[in-house]
Amino acid sequence: MNELFSKTIVELKNEFTRNNKGGSHIQEVIPISSSEKLPIDKNDLSMLHKFVKNNSIYSSTYELEILDIPCMVYEGDMSDYWLDSIKHDTSYAPFYPIWILSAYALALHTKNLGVNEVIDIGSGDGRIAYCAKITGIVSHGIEIDENLVSLQKTISSGTSVYYDTIVGDATQFDYSKLNLSKPAFFISGLPEIGEMLSNSVLNQIQSMPDMKKNSLIVLAGSHATRKYVTDNSKWGWGLLIDNFNLEVINTVTLPTYWTVDQPIDTPYIFTKFN
Repeated sequence: MNELFSKTIVELKNEFTRNNKGGSHIQEVIPISSSEKLPIDKNDLSMLHKFVKNNSIYSSTYELEILDIPCMVYEGDMSDYWLDSIKHDTSYAPFYPIWILSAYALALHTKNLGVNEVIDIGSGDGRIAYCAKITGIVSHGIEIDENLVSLQKTISSGTSVYYDTIVGDATQFDYSKLNLSKPAFFISGLPEIGEMLSNSVLNQIQSMPDMKKNSLIVLAGSHATRKYVTDNSKWGWGLLIDNFNLEVINTVTLPTYWTVDQPIDTPYIFTKFN
């Protein structure tokens, strides 16, 4: 993925935030057509719109020109799904979705790194797995909440984009069953909130030499320095990165649901085992 692509998405979000008058719980911005500023494959762009149109989180739309790019703004409310996501005893990270446009950018970046499979852990409504699938990557989504998995299946049915949807606890799942060759594990959960989930999954991967050698681990971090936390180093994942001897390949900063109204967006840290 061209670095300019992710930077343009961030600029798009910032400009949208400055001019946004809406009060919806969640909002997504997707270009209506490809442009010189934000070039997107025509079919892929259509599939991004289809994802949102078939997602019951969103209930209204309007057109808006941002940075001279004609866009569709999708508005909705994810409160019920968020509440569902925290009711499980072993739910280590609540449902906080990345922007679908950001998920697509991550999928392109992952594909450029030569990844064959994406495992979206704590997959929510499946947007990372979905985007990976439309870019040609074999995708698996693991989600503990039945209602979110049902939503994933509804979206797949409406878009005809099917991937392996798994209901289960990602900390207990046997990843050797997936017959992975060169996977990227996207682990949901921000620093501290997602520590238990990340530690459990990394321990499993580390116990399988071939998988450990061939896997990428992608973590959602934070650029902000936070008070009263144990670790602010390496985007909030310093202890985990050091404990598992992970090498940081690169980072991609993109908008997410929780940074829409903030000037600093979310860094996604691509790592591998040393």
